[in-house]
Formats: sequence, structure tokens, C-alpha cells
Amino acid sequence: MKEVRRVDKDRLKRTFDIKHLKVRNKEIGETQESEMPIIVEGYAAVFNSQTLIEDYYFEEILPGAFTNTLNDSFDVRCLFNHNWDKVLGRRSVGTLLLEEDSHGLRFEVELPRTSYANDLAVSMKRGDVGECSFLFDVVSQEENFDPEKPLIRIKECKLYEVSIVTLPAYDEAKASMRSRSLIARNNKRQKLIEKIGGYLHE
Repeated sequence: MKEVRRVDKDRLKRTFDIKHLKVRNKEIGETQESEMPIIVEGYAAVFNSQTLIEDYYFEEILPGAFTNTLNDSFDVRCLFNHNWDKVLGRRSVGTLLLEEDSHGLRFEVELPRTSYANDLAVSMKRGDVGECSFLFDVVSQEENFDPEKPLIRIKECKLYEVSIVTLPAYDEAKASMRSRSLIARNNKRQKLIEKIGGYLHE
């Protein structure tokens, strides 16, 4: 497994179908239930789970990948469908809480009293919306060029935003660029192994 510190910054998206998102009212004193803020909580990313990217290679996020982002108080936002015009919460003002645990990157967001947030809450309670996604840059990764199963293990990433999304998707253009680079290097390595093997059997 080869470790690589990334110099180029391709901003990537990854989406997880999280089945246990919770929607609840935040209780505040004598506040009427209809006036209580709505809280959504769940995981934007899971650790130690291999995902097939573009049918080319597998990717796995290691525990601690988000630690530096969380420690440096970077102002991460929670969005609806990665739309920066639809902010659901913000870390710097306390409406978005983020933490790492043994399972992954956990978040808790207090929804604003906006039409799109209210519509989202209704759809989530019905079960129509249930995926989480996040936008990040890779800072450090390990690469394994096994021809049978190319694997990238992300050790550290810079987190920009988490999203509650209606369609599980990722940035295919950026993922394709990474995958083509990986496969090209993998093919080069395989040819070198075959060449060395030929010399050894002469």
C-alpha cells in the first residue's frame, strides 16, 4: 500500500444511502410543538466501507480522515442537494454540529424556517429522501495497484460541505479523471511486472 500526499486538489463528492437519518423536534422550554426547530441527524460518511467508483477502483475512507478539518474550526455548511443557495445549517453559528465516531462522520443540523427546509423535512418524514453526501478534497491517501482490485484508502481530506440529497450521485467528471489516472498507472505497473517476469524466466 503506497501513501500519497495530494498536491492537485480535485474537489470530489461521495454519496451514501444512510437508512437511519432521524428527523425530530428540538425541545425548548414551553415552546409549542409547531414552533420547535426541526433537527436532522445522521452520518454524511461512513468509515471502512469500500465503494466502487466508476467501475474502475474501490475507495475507502479511514477513521480520522476528517479530524484536521474538525480541529481547525473550518466553516463547513450543510446544504440541500449541494446547492449553496439552500443552506440548511452552518458550523460557525452552531446550527450544524459535526463529529467523528467509530462509525463515520456524524452530523446534526437545525433546519431553518424556510420553504425548502420545511419541504425537505416533510419528504424525509415520508421516507422519500434519505441520502447524505459530502464535498471534499483528498489530502493524503494510500494506493494499492492490485490488478484484481485497485484500492484507494483516504487517510485525510478537507471537508467543505455535507448535503442531504434527493439523488445519490457523485461528481462523475472528477471521479473519471482520477480513475483514468489510476488505471493508467496500474497498466504501466502490470507491464513492468510482466517484463521483469520474462527476464527471470529466460
